[in-house]
Amino acid sequence: MSIIILFNKPFNVLSQFTDKNSPTERQTLSDFISIPSVYPAGRLDRDSEGLLILTNNGKLQQQIANPKHGKEKSYWVQVDGAITAEAIKILQSGVMLKDGLTKPAKAEIISEPNIWERNPPIRVRKQIPTSWIELIISEGKNRQVRRMTAAVGFPTLRLIRNRIENWQLKSIQPGEFIKINEQ
Repeated sequence: MSIIILFNKPFNVLSQFTDKNSPTERQTLSDFISIPSVYPAGRLDRDSEGLLILTNNGKLQQQIANPKHGKEKSYWVQVDGAITAEAIKILQSGVMLKDGLTKPAKAEIISEPNIWERNPPIRVRKQIPTSWIELIISEGKNRQVRRMTAAVGFPTLRLIRNRIENWQLKSIQPGEFIKINEQ
């Protein structure tokens, strides 16, 4: 039987079960999940939050994690500044990064999502507003969303993955998970 874990990874938590490379102890998945034989299907950077899927099914893990399978991933992104329609259009048509042109993304300006407070909070500058966008991509370049928003002039302040294909974060709170058993 396959196990699928939908985990809301908090800010500052590594997407792995151990942290052998740091002289200081950083939080890892083992601080939240004690189910044996499940492994992350992909990753979220330490400074990103939201949906991380773990499974004991190697084939499913590979289908989710490997960008060649083109699984859609949706992110809520808080950016520095009042994002423009022109920047959204560039995100939708593909952004030139140092490692090449990204595939076109689905991008739109959204209202601030009804989400938890981040700890620590993002930096706030009184004279510069922030904006929220939803960005949906189907590839997996390293730190891609952050690099895309920076390339169009609106650096990412907060990044939350809310969906991978049909799996959604919904009401799972940071540090919590739900377990799904599949035949």
